[in-house]
Amino acid sequence: MTRQVRFDKKTQVINELVRRIKSGQMNSGDLLPGENMLAQEFNVSRGTLREALLELKRRKFIATQTGVGSIVTYDGFSLDQRAGWAQALADSGASVRTETLRLVAVERPDLEVRFGTSSFIALDRRRIDGQGHVVSLERALIPAVDGLEHLPRDGLLEQSLTVTMAAHGFVGDKGDQWIGAEPLNREDATLLGREPGSVFLKAVRTTFDRRARFMEHVESLLDPVHFRLHLAFGSST
Repeated sequence: MTRQVRFDKKTQVINELVRRIKSGQMNSGDLLPGENMLAQEFNVSRGTLREALLELKRRKFIATQTGVGSIVTYDGFSLDQRAGWAQALADSGASVRTETLRLVAVERPDLEVRFGTSSFIALDRRRIDGQGHVVSLERALIPAVDGLEHLPRDGLLEQSLTVTMAAHGFVGDKGDQWIGAEPLNREDATLLGREPGSVFLKAVRTTFDRRARFMEHVESLLDPVHFRLHLAFGSST
């Protein structure tokens, strides 16, 4: 009975927030109220509320960003950086297609001390817009464990690294990301269809899951014509 009541309350929260988003009561880019406020409003536990927010995120109604809060993205193009630039582009509705350049097992003894393993799966991808221009190049390293070692044979689920990682028990929780700019070397310039020395944004992100396990290290080169770094600040929700 308790489980059924919790399920019903979660469904009520989901349905009401979806109604607000679709009706325009909450617009694209608006911050949701904080978890405490929403839990009090709907008279639910924070656990139930978080389950509801996760479902809304899965349905692409919201995106969550650490330190910022939940952002409505129903019809918008806001990018959820926690999911990575490649996944964020796919989720945004932008007219881009993905080309996988490499999905192979690699040994990197130089990274064992840093990440606790020397065996990785390397995934290289680039994103191409509707005009045929490459707008980003991504190189990801993930640990070759818990079934992920079979990715070169099996491929990605739904063509998504995030979905694939979650299916193997890896859900991102904490990490860090650095964003700077650097000129393209000859190899990267060729893959991006640009002149060597062209300046691109470079994002480097390392993510750990809820069990504090290393789950991915991603380096992305981003066309500054299309990408911007946006920081929101102010009182926390």
